[in-house]
Amino acid sequence: MKYISDNEIKTLGISPLECVAWICQSFKMKYDAQLPPKKSVHPQGIDFFTSMPCLLPLEYDRFGVKIVSRISGRKPALKSELLLYKASTGELLTLMDADWITQMRTGAVAALAIDTLQKSDASIYSFIGLGSTADATMACLQAILPDDKQYTMRLKRYKDQAERFASKWEKANYNFIIVDTNEQLLENCDVLVSAVTEMPNLFCADDTKYPEGILLVPIHTRGFQNCDLFFDHVYADDKGHVEGFKYFSQFKEFNELSEVLLGKVIGRDNDEQRIIAYNVGLGLHDVLFASKIYEKLTND
Repeated sequence: MKYISDNEIKTLGISPLECVAWICQSFKMKYDAQLPPKKSVHPQGIDFFTSMPCLLPLEYDRFGVKIVSRISGRKPALKSELLLYKASTGELLTLMDADWITQMRTGAVAALAIDTLQKSDASIYSFIGLGSTADATMACLQAILPDDKQYTMRLKRYKDQAERFASKWEKANYNFIIVDTNEQLLENCDVLVSAVTEMPNLFCADDTKYPEGILLVPIHTRGFQNCDLFFDHVYADDKGHVEGFKYFSQFKEFNELSEVLLGKVIGRDNDEQRIIAYNVGLGLHDVLFASKIYEKLTND
């Protein structure tokens, strides 16, 4: 059994474009994989252990389970590890750190959802929450957006995060603008990405502020409950992740993103539709990433 560290994974130099390709591949195999619901236990307070198992389709011969944990007082408090098995024999192939996998697959899912569901002439992107998840999303987004087009990137000010984010991702055809209010983020916005982990109140309680054609990508799902009631279409990585939402029964229309990528349903019908993409995270993505990484390191 081989142990694979985050540092060893990073030395492979896996590109954001490759991450997006792996995510697209994993979504397309969703209905051929065995993907039980994730399960959480809570030892104390807000601490948790969450297990995310997945058996990949037969030809991959891989089973894996990612364990995400949050333990108060541990540094870092949030960590993840993944066990990968050869499914046909039950052999444990590797234990690997999964923090890099979690970050990059999350960013790649957001970027793929944007590429799949945004309006045809999208050029104004707004971001709130500018930590590691937003970094991964921007890395993947820059990898797939055409370079022959000008983009406006609006960033919500928080301490010096916005300035550092703009400096890190500066590009000739990207115009970064820092704003102070949520309403400024929404003005004529084509895509809104929220990567904040806590949002106790609604992002914007005034429904009229959401422009026609906007795509919402709430990576951590919080703050947009009012939008569930009047947006035209909701897409998710898995129905089970959203059917417990308060207003699920009142969604105007719902589909899984895999159905769009497989051509079973149309994604965006027109440039006036308001769309939400809720992608909570699938063990399927983690296990496919782990399998690809194991192959790169072992040629197996």
